[in-house]
Amino acid sequence: MGQEIDSDTFSPHDFSTFTQNLNNETSLLSDCFNKDFFSNKGPVGGYEIEAILVNAAGLPNPINQSFLNRLNDPMVVHELAAFNVELNSTPVVLKNNALSQMQNNLQLTWNACRHIAQDLSAELMMIGILPDIQENQLTLANMSQLNRYKALNEQIFRLRNGKPINLDISGKESLKTTHYDVMLESACTSFQLHLQVAIENAADFYNASIMLSAPIIAATANSPYLFGLQLWDETRIPLFEQSIELGNKDYRRVTFGSSYAQQSLMECFDENLAHYPILVPLKKQDEHTHLSHLRFHNGTIWRWNRPLIGFDENQKPHLRIEHRVIPAGPSVIDSIANAAFYFGLAHALVDDVEKFREELPFHTAKQNFYDCARNGLNSRLYWPGQGETSVRNLLLDELIPAARRGLGKINIDPDDIDKYISIIHDRVENQQNGANWQRRWIHKHGKDMQGLSLDYLEQQNSGLPVHKWTI
Repeated sequence: MGQEIDSDTFSPHDFSTFTQNLNNETSLLSDCFNKDFFSNKGPVGGYEIEAILVNAAGLPNPINQSFLNRLNDPMVVHELAAFNVELNSTPVVLKNNALSQMQNNLQLTWNACRHIAQDLSAELMMIGILPDIQENQLTLANMSQLNRYKALNEQIFRLRNGKPINLDISGKESLKTTHYDVMLESACTSFQLHLQVAIENAADFYNASIMLSAPIIAATANSPYLFGLQLWDETRIPLFEQSIELGNKDYRRVTFGSSYAQQSLMECFDENLAHYPILVPLKKQDEHTHLSHLRFHNGTIWRWNRPLIGFDENQKPHLRIEHRVIPAGPSVIDSIANAAFYFGLAHALVDDVEKFREELPFHTAKQNFYDCARNGLNSRLYWPGQGETSVRNLLLDELIPAARRGLGKINIDPDDIDKYISIIHDRVENQQNGANWQRRWIHKHGKDMQGLSLDYLEQQNSGLPVHKWTI
């Protein structure tokens, strides 16, 4: 859904034409898989980070159009809400000092964005859910003025037959509310990692990403509050899933998925065609070789681990895994440490995926994920060779050392490995990820959500990783 569209109104002919194009492009993609027609440049990484614009009081500030006009950077773009933007990276080959390059590039972009925001009497924050955001701010009046978002809202409610969203999240406290548009989604801001992989092990990387989602979300949780209530450690997960729910429990639009890939990632695109109604029928006239309709349709299905098709400078397709489970924040250096952790773990586990798949059935990996999203570093989960175990012990004893090995396997500089993986280690050892820091702040200061947002912003701007933040 990152691509703007020409119109937000559609005829039955638009849907039938899109369906025909989607069928044709799914067949073309199947041919690409069968003939191994994919680019392979070794492991390549990148990211998207969603951020929120706030005013001096720490409240959402819907000025993204003015902000983007002044910034004039094609790598920083609109998001659903007028108080959100998305920062995109350029791809980096994962070797040598790639992680330091990522941090330097993100810091430069972040500094430039903050400078523009401050010129507009605003600030920029990276956080899973802004603690002081209120439901009455999540309205169509605060939607970014782009056709694709208006169309998204209208088509979701068409498929829901006009029925409102019923949000129901039970955690430390419980939240039930009824909402009449898709803007609940805009309360969620994420750090989405991209890993370009070769076709011969793409399915293994996809399955590894699914297996690792649980311990990764426990280590990175940063969204414990919504509308003043303490819910899940990573409340962003149920909020996003329910905010655009279409009622099909087997094939939800935001989903952990239905199974591991058995043979290839083509299975996901076949599933897209067979089980997911067309949400927005993109009117695109380019050749089918660019797979525009297939890629657009895939962009309206938000798997927490999503396969993507891209094209290189020679117009040859490549495969990427988009790992969507990590929230935004808490800081620039935390973000790159989170990226290092995922890239390292994926490369450490990929060679053992078949063994893990036998011992960690998909339904167990899924249960692990939701348990860790709910309870963070206090979770217990099932892990091959360990049985039921504490996620904190698993991270410290097994997974953090594995991430070091995985980064070494792709020849990341030892100094980079130590710098970023040590941040994950110290965060877990101190039991202070973003979610725990926020809860500790509330325990000390009381339920002052605005004060929490402002202090979080001050700590973020210090540049320190979250395990060093004071209360």
